[in-house]
Amino acid sequence: MDGFQRRREQKKLNILEAALALFMEYGVQKISIGEIAKKANVSQVTIYNYFESKHNLIHEVFVYYTDKALDEFEQILVSNMAFPEKIKHLMFTKNETAKQIHEDFYQYLMKEYTSGINYMEKIYTEKALPRFIDLFNQGKEQGYVDPNLSNEAILFYIKAMNEYIQREEVYQSILPLTEDIMKILFYGIVGEKEK
Repeated sequence: MDGFQRRREQKKLNILEAALALFMEYGVQKISIGEIAKKANVSQVTIYNYFESKHNLIHEVFVYYTDKALDEFEQILVSNMAFPEKIKHLMFTKNETAKQIHEDFYQYLMKEYTSGINYMEKIYTEKALPRFIDLFNQGKEQGYVDPNLSNEAILFYIKAMNEYIQREEVYQSILPLTEDIMKILFYGIVGEKEK
């Protein structure tokens, strides 16, 4: 990649980061292209040259946000932490994200996710689910997950949860319950057991 292309990619990344930060804090509706341009230190014309419209920019921010979340998940997965520490780290990350994300941005994110086959669904199916199986296999190897549980049953449970939270009446009210849902996913209704 030559210097021009590298600067171009960096400028695009700056726009995505600025938009993400503003959307997380204020939501999508209240933020204008002008505010994003100011935060990214570019002109509004530059944003339109890269993304053509606010709608396209919002979509690209969702893609960027999804990739970033997957990268963070993968870093935790490949770390040297023991299974319980990975779970605690994942729950903490989810809980912190739930506290930081603006409700309006979350609603847009969920609408994007539930609108049929799209980038987020593809990432979920092709990358996130296999990584969850890797994580649970690590838990089985380390003695924290019942080795008699089949991966198919675990996938069934995760997919059932995923399908349920895609319902509009559910995802509109689920954000405050993120930490509890993660605890139930990883510890069941009995709760965390000391090892």
